[in-house]
Amino acid sequence: MSNPLLENHSLPAFSQIKPEHAEPAISTLIERNKETIDKLLSANQDYTWDNLMQPIEDMDDDLARAWSPLGHLNGVLNSDEIREAYNACLPLLSQYSTWMGQHEALYLAYEQIAQRSDFELLEPAQQKAIKNALRDFRLAGVSLSDQHKQRFGEIKQRLSKLGSEFSEHVLDATDAWKMTLTREDLDGLPESALENAKQAAEQAGETGYVITLDFPSYQPVLTYCNNGKLRQAVYEANCTRASALGPNAGQFDNSELITEILNLRQELATLLDFTSYAELSLATKMADSTDGVLEFLNNLAQKSHPQAQTEWQELAEYAASQHNHPDLQPWDAAFFSEKLKQDRFEVSQEEIRPYLPVPTVLNGMFEVANRLYGIEISEVEEFDNYHEDARLFEIHLKGKPIARFYLDLYARSGKRGGAWMDDCRIRRVQAGELQLPVAYLVCNFTPPVGAKPSLLTSMELTTLFHEFGHGLHHMLTHQTVASVSGINGVAWDAVELPSQFLENWCWERDALRFISGHYETGEPLPDTLLEKLLDARNFQSAITMCRQLEFALFDFRLHNEWQGGDASTVQTLLDEVREQVAVMIPPVYNKFQNAFSHIFAGGYAAGYYSYKWAEVLSSDAFSRFEEEGIFNPDTGADFRSAILEVGGSVDAMTAFVNFRGREPSIEPLLRHSGIAA
Repeated sequence: MSNPLLENHSLPAFSQIKPEHAEPAISTLIERNKETIDKLLSANQDYTWDNLMQPIEDMDDDLARAWSPLGHLNGVLNSDEIREAYNACLPLLSQYSTWMGQHEALYLAYEQIAQRSDFELLEPAQQKAIKNALRDFRLAGVSLSDQHKQRFGEIKQRLSKLGSEFSEHVLDATDAWKMTLTREDLDGLPESALENAKQAAEQAGETGYVITLDFPSYQPVLTYCNNGKLRQAVYEANCTRASALGPNAGQFDNSELITEILNLRQELATLLDFTSYAELSLATKMADSTDGVLEFLNNLAQKSHPQAQTEWQELAEYAASQHNHPDLQPWDAAFFSEKLKQDRFEVSQEEIRPYLPVPTVLNGMFEVANRLYGIEISEVEEFDNYHEDARLFEIHLKGKPIARFYLDLYARSGKRGGAWMDDCRIRRVQAGELQLPVAYLVCNFTPPVGAKPSLLTSMELTTLFHEFGHGLHHMLTHQTVASVSGINGVAWDAVELPSQFLENWCWERDALRFISGHYETGEPLPDTLLEKLLDARNFQSAITMCRQLEFALFDFRLHNEWQGGDASTVQTLLDEVREQVAVMIPPVYNKFQNAFSHIFAGGYAAGYYSYKWAEVLSSDAFSRFEEEGIFNPDTGADFRSAILEVGGSVDAMTAFVNFRGREPSIEPLLRHSGIAA
């Protein structure tokens, strides 16, 4: 029986892929790859790019193309069968990665290439790929004793499993909770949220209205619902997900997983002679030291916290004086913030939503990309799909196709929460032919209701632009060496630069005129509403800044200071961070950390600070457009060539300086955030 994961499709053959294909395909490719490496090493004494690096890149790409659709389906179409198949492959991939990383003969062969007299004649991308590989060999423990190598491999395999379990617990806890309500219960909710809740009930075969813990479902309750007890119940259900408290208490508890993950990460760092896992993580990032990261975060906190306290005090006084609500609680914050925002700026997200229908926003976003980078984007109507929500688009430059991307926008059961970009195919040359890059862009917006399109909030608008920015980084690369093509090989604390950079156009009046358009009339966002939206841009921006700094400091300090402990140790450190930067201390039952997938199931362990550092980079990069014109094609071409096209082939700081003409400044970020320096 043929296995579609072993066939060289330009796009995944989703309709042919079955869960039972996964383990045989991955096992076959791994065994083939091992045999190939042994043959390559035995057949040569004089190693070169062509006789060693290129064949290894080819076989690694085969494995990546097989694994990519499985990882994607696990995130967007999760089922017991897909989950089982996915988890069966994780130890195989972990073992293979460790085998490769600790292969001394392979490491020596790479070193030989790096020491050749003609090394400098290789393309810069090839040189960077080899230097990165030598670094990664060392970080994989190639120099460890046999006993320590074995332990290293066991840790990596276990961490892979724990990360998957953590993510599954969050998804299962999210899907396990729902509440069936009446319209009276939901008094205050806008019509769009009510329609979504009504549709959710119908899909569940129930009468009334159904609220879930998917963001588009619960967030309107916290923001608009007049029923304070219901707001509190939804808040508690959300912030106790995957913990020993709240609904489904203990069933999906991540507490012990967190402790084991932290212990294993610290052991891994110790094996490699790093003081902490945070120090290990910086080996592949722009930041020079753990002290430097902490100084950066604390500096931002020092500049932001006083203003955040003022903003919170204003909110508390407003709730007390205008709404007779003297005891402001966490589940009240979004509710009264929205009321204060409406009173102060006379604008609400519900007024904006009708002007941000997904079809118009997509066309506007593609127009922004066209004006900046000269690319054309068109939809592919017929392709092998995995869900009716998913769409496929193709990017053209000067009439030639250069990339494609899947777009999967709407929340649904079995789909991981949040938003992300992942690679499906990497731009590279294989057997003399150029493989075009392909990306997955995934969001969790409110789905269309009947014939009415999905209508976005301004926050969802920036989320869409953010993920598209990641996608453009992957798809507009000029590199053909896989390990530095697109987002590959880019320092983790710089990888958010293109995504956060693109968000800026969501706040430019010249862009909003064609990004927006009323879903019934096509009328652009009226000038009066546009002015109010722009005026309200930095409403409570210091509170938002401090919230992100809370996440970043908790993550980095946790991985920098961990010396063992349990769930209470984690909570104690989080409490310390909140005392420093939070303006509202949440109730003791809040177990935010138990669903913090970014650091316990994603790639952001000791790296969440990257979001703030990349905001510094992106704000400063955008300030050049402010100086030269937000649609200046020459400035756009410079950004494309200096940042997007180079992928990971150029050091991140060098790439930034090449575009900006100097090292980054924190001032544009504070200015764009409305925070006094």
